[in-house]
Amino acid sequence: MVDVMGHIAFGLLFAVPAWFVWDGRVSIAFIALTTTTAMLPDVDLVLSSVFPQTFSHHGVTHTLLFVVAVSIVAGAIVTPILRKRVDSLTRGDRFDSTSLFLFVTGAFTLGGASHLFADMLSAPDIAPPVNPFWPFFAKPWSVDVLWYNSIWANSVLLATALVLHLGIWYVFDPFDHRYRIETEKTAERP
Repeated sequence: MVDVMGHIAFGLLFAVPAWFVWDGRVSIAFIALTTTTAMLPDVDLVLSSVFPQTFSHHGVTHTLLFVVAVSIVAGAIVTPILRKRVDSLTRGDRFDSTSLFLFVTGAFTLGGASHLFADMLSAPDIAPPVNPFWPFFAKPWSVDVLWYNSIWANSVLLATALVLHLGIWYVFDPFDHRYRIETEKTAERP
């Protein structure tokens, strides 16, 4: 597992496609939500202190099943809360309840998946390996490319992610292509 800085970097890297799907503010909202939820599987660190016999690090919370289930529940809870304010926050981009639910659920899922991927690259150093496909596959998956306490690796990952996002934002926003989700404002551009 990489440290917090590395997990944030992976959350940012997994969220890069948002720049090519939505306009600036909506992309930034998706990226922020994805990056924030990149620490979701580490809820087991809190749960293991409250329920030491039930939860262990890299256990059930480090599975795609857990990430998707929590993402669906979070989407169901957050969608009604954001529904009242989303149009003003996105400056006219329209989200109905279904698309807002998919937006939130997708961001949560992508953030959690980025965490699992980062842990798969570094878990065997100081923690048990990750079993992200449990209960479908019983064996852990890991590659052991990164060392957890490598300040250099984590710093380079975070710097790369930030430079990539800033570069895309600076060069390509608004990035017009035929698959872009258009709003009334982008449809009027020459």
